[in-house]
Amino acid sequence: MTPVLLSARSAALLLTDWRAGTDAPAYEALSDALRVLVIDGRIPQGVRLPAERGLAVALGVSRTTVANAYSRLRSDGFVVSVRGSGSVVRLPAGLIGRPDPERLGGVVDDDLLDLRKAAMHAAPGIADAVERAARHLPAALAGIGYDTVGDPGLRAAIATRYTERGLPTDASQVIVTIGAQHAIALLARVLVRRGDAVLVESPTYPHAHEAFREAGGRLVGVPVDARTGWDATALETTLRRTAPAVAYVMPELHNPTGATMSRSTRELLLSVAASTGTTVIADETMGELRIEGEPSVPLAAASASVVMIGSADKVFWGGLRIGWIRAAPELLQRLLLARPTSDLGTPVLDQLVARELVPRTEAVLEARREYLRRGRDDVVGALRARLPEWDVPSPAGGLTTWVGLGRPVSSALVLAARSEGVVLASGGVFGPDGGFERFLRVPFTMPPADRVRLVDVLERSWARIGGDAAGVRGSLAAVV
Repeated sequence: MTPVLLSARSAALLLTDWRAGTDAPAYEALSDALRVLVIDGRIPQGVRLPAERGLAVALGVSRTTVANAYSRLRSDGFVVSVRGSGSVVRLPAGLIGRPDPERLGGVVDDDLLDLRKAAMHAAPGIADAVERAARHLPAALAGIGYDTVGDPGLRAAIATRYTERGLPTDASQVIVTIGAQHAIALLARVLVRRGDAVLVESPTYPHAHEAFREAGGRLVGVPVDARTGWDATALETTLRRTAPAVAYVMPELHNPTGATMSRSTRELLLSVAASTGTTVIADETMGELRIEGEPSVPLAAASASVVMIGSADKVFWGGLRIGWIRAAPELLQRLLLARPTSDLGTPVLDQLVARELVPRTEAVLEARREYLRRGRDDVVGALRARLPEWDVPSPAGGLTTWVGLGRPVSSALVLAARSEGVVLASGGVFGPDGGFERFLRVPFTMPPADRVRLVDVLERSWARIGGDAAGVRGSLAAVV
C-alpha cells in the first residue's frame, strides 16, 4: 500500500514557529520540530514526508537544510527510506511499546504522574450508588441488554437536571451514549458530510476535532483566549463566510482555556448560525465544574436547534462511561438509526449506577468545588511565584489552567518533564492545525503531594530547556 503523503503545505502549517526560541542550526531545529510532531502523533506513523524541494519552498529554506534534517531523522530512527515512496515516518524501535509522552491516550508506567487527561478521582458515594444500582439489576436482566436509547429512569433524571438549570427538558429529548466522546463522534457522523465546513474553537478538545475530521469535515477555527474569551468578530465572519454544517463549541468553562462565553457572544452565535443553517453543538463536559461565579443557563435555552452534549465522567468518575445528547426528537431518531453501525448500546449496569448519581449532582458538585478551588489556588499560586515570566490564569472553574509560556517551547518543556516522570499534553495537541507551542495545559486535579511534584518538575524542566534564558539553547535531541 502506498503511504499517505503529508503535503508540504500541511507540514508547514504544523511547523509554525519551528525556528523560534533556539540557536541550533536550522537543520537541527527542523529535525527536532518534526521529531516532536511524530512523537505526539500529529504526524502519524506510516505517513510519507513531503519531498525535500517542496518542503524547502513551503518553509522558505534551502533544500540542503531539509535534506540534512531528514538525514538526521533517519539516523535517529524516526524516518525510513522506502523505494518508490521517499521518506516514511516511523517510531524508533526503542520507543515502540513505550508510553507516548504527548498523546492523550495510552498507558504509562506506574511511577509516572500522568496528567494528559484532566480528571479527578471518583466522587464519594460511587460505591454506594453501585450497591443501590445492583438492586435494579434483576429487572434489567429480563431484557436483552442492547440499549441504544437509554434507561428511561436515567433519561428522566438527566432531563430533570436540565430543567433545574433553566432549560425545560423532557426525557424524549435525551439519548444516552458511551461517554461524551461517543456523542461527539455520533453527531459528526450524522451531521457532517465529506467536505462540509465545521467550525471549531482554536484551541479545542483534541478528540473532537479528530472526530469531525474523520467524518470528512473541513475544520475552520475561531480563536478563544483564556482571558478575553471568544473573538466575536472572527466568529461572525467565519460563520457567514463558510456557512458551516456544524459549529462545535464549549461555551461554559471551555477546554483548555477555561473561558466562559459572554451572553452577547452567545446571542451572536445563535443568531448568525440560524441565518447560515448551522447546527450548533454545545459541549458541556466541563460546564458544571464551576468553582466561583454564577453558572450560565444552558445555551439551548435560547434556541431549540442547539444540540447539547453532557457527561457523567468529569463530575462523578471517568470509569463511569456515560454521556448523553439533548436534541430535538427528529435528530435523535437519525442518531439512533445511525448508531448500530458503530455500537449496539450503552452498558446497562453503568446506566443504573448513573441513574442513582445524577439526582445527587448538586451535592457532589459542592464537594468537588472545594477540592478544585484548593487545587487551582495551590497550582496557580505556586506557578506564579516560581515561574513569574509565565502568564498563569486563575480560571473560574474547570480542571486546568491554560498557561502562556511566552515562547514557542511547549513540546520541549513537555518532553523535559516526561524525562522527570510527569506526563503532560503540549499546547500543540489542542490546536486543530497545530500551533499553540506558546501554551501548556496544566491540570490542578491531583492530590496535594502531586501538585508539589508537578510544579517542582515544571520549574526544573523550564530551566533545563533554557526557558529562563533569552532563548532555548541547543536541540531537543537530549530531551526526546
